[in-house]
Amino acid sequence: MKKLICLLLTLAMMLGCACAFGEAAEAPAENLFTPGTYTAEEQGIFAPVKVTITVSENAITGVLIDATGETPELGGLAAGKLSASIMEAQTPNVDALSGATVTSNAIIKAATAALEAAGADIDVLDANRKDQGETGPKEEKTIDTEIVIIGAGGAGMSAAIMVHQAGKKFVLLEKMPYAGGNTTKATGGMNAAETHYQKEQGIEDSTALFAADTMKGGHALNDPELVATLANRSAEAIDWLDTIGASLPKISYSGGASVNRIHAPEDGSGVGGYLVDRFSAKLDELGVQIMFNTAATELLTDAEGKICGVKAEGEDSNYTINCKAVILATGGFGANEDMYTQYRPDLKGTVTTNAPGATGDGIVMAQALGADLVDIEQIQLHPTVEQTTSMLITESVRGDGAILVNQSGVRFTNELLTRDAVSAAELEQEGQYAWIIFDQNLRDHLKATEKYVKSGITVQADTIEGLAELLAIDPATLAKTLEDWNGYVKNQRDPDFGRTTGMDADLTTPPYYAIKIAPGIHHTMGGVKINTAAQVINTEGQAIPGLFAAGEVTGGVHGGNRLGGNAVADIVIFGRIAAESALEYIK
Repeated sequence: MKKLICLLLTLAMMLGCACAFGEAAEAPAENLFTPGTYTAEEQGIFAPVKVTITVSENAITGVLIDATGETPELGGLAAGKLSASIMEAQTPNVDALSGATVTSNAIIKAATAALEAAGADIDVLDANRKDQGETGPKEEKTIDTEIVIIGAGGAGMSAAIMVHQAGKKFVLLEKMPYAGGNTTKATGGMNAAETHYQKEQGIEDSTALFAADTMKGGHALNDPELVATLANRSAEAIDWLDTIGASLPKISYSGGASVNRIHAPEDGSGVGGYLVDRFSAKLDELGVQIMFNTAATELLTDAEGKICGVKAEGEDSNYTINCKAVILATGGFGANEDMYTQYRPDLKGTVTTNAPGATGDGIVMAQALGADLVDIEQIQLHPTVEQTTSMLITESVRGDGAILVNQSGVRFTNELLTRDAVSAAELEQEGQYAWIIFDQNLRDHLKATEKYVKSGITVQADTIEGLAELLAIDPATLAKTLEDWNGYVKNQRDPDFGRTTGMDADLTTPPYYAIKIAPGIHHTMGGVKINTAAQVINTEGQAIPGLFAAGEVTGGVHGGNRLGGNAVADIVIFGRIAAESALEYIK
């Protein structure tokens, strides 16, 4: 009996110890959240971003982001990417999406507020984040194809559509997580001459006049042969856009042009976003897969100096892509201050309108093969950039009748001179800025203005005097400026600065709007040297076999100043030419 009692006591003690040990080892930590669903909002670029987060006691179980008021190509993408990132990391402090920083930061702030409402300590979540594990070496992959197109902006997508329609194998690389590049920033239209739209609307134009305007606007630094090609092939490019569902029928005036030549979407929306949407839809229809988040790092050549491949780095893999030809469509370098200040140190610290991927990678890779550069120091300032957001105010606002006034409330230039001239005039004003003034009638007829109002960068009033007070301008002075201007429009004569275009409508319809603007880096006119076949030329004047380029990565088309509407013409026309030449080369 005693032995049995001792055995039972021992067993009880062992069980007690085991239970105590188990409780010590498995006691749950203090809960991270109060279970439930929590919602918070933060202002994005154009609209509030709403984040709804569902949590259990110790986990984020759902993240729903509503960014429908933002741009679909960037805001919508940021919503999807950050939703997945927050779920994976189990903290709101994740990396912003490149190119959608404002929307990303709004999402992160709203997610933080929602989780704090759930009782979370964000520092604890950061300390326990789930996405910081060791990562092994990237997998090395080899791809065999015929053509590699580097860059999925307007030039790259134009080339890709052409190559696919020719039935050839190709790979389209894009280092950013989305397509578009600087094309998404284009807000005006596409210059083209002798188009069927001009003829239908009774506009007399010629390719010779287009070329002459471009040479004059570029201060005759342009390559005349490239300019002639741009002009001569512009109408057929408009026709080609028609065939892929990207028609540009609305024609208006743009600075530096002799006639109405800039072609835009029917509804007046920004041409860049419109074309990126149409190009992307066409590529989807054709079944083309873009390799996003994959940056080309090196162009490969064989023993004879011919292009034979591309090295690239993706998120999870490194690639060696064997090919016969490469089309560089990597854009300019306006987002790379270190690079542009090498050539223009005076521009250090200047706001840029460029997409974040415009860092000059293609230029550097081409230089490594001996490519020559042309006009590399020619960097364009756009005169109407809202400085706190880097938002470009399309030239169409001035083309449709807006005026510029300084802080004294008076006009100081012909608003539709070339961009370099208007920028220089602004920099001579008090504070080196100006106000762009327009009315409700202009807003009603130009869809592009809606995003300016929605983003909160406009100042609005029911009267000119009321607007002047909000701008800290003398009301009588601004009223007199508008009265004079409306008289000039009525008489179709501007005795002050000789403006003869963009005077189809006066500014008499309230409410009235103003946006504070100043110059910003907009376009890098210089880049790798090409010929009219879009072949890249080396420092010895010879074409690099198998290497072609189009768009802002190249130099020579725009000279010392790019006319508004010529960049879109450049990417479509030379993107198509690069594809044609590459296809001919690989035969």
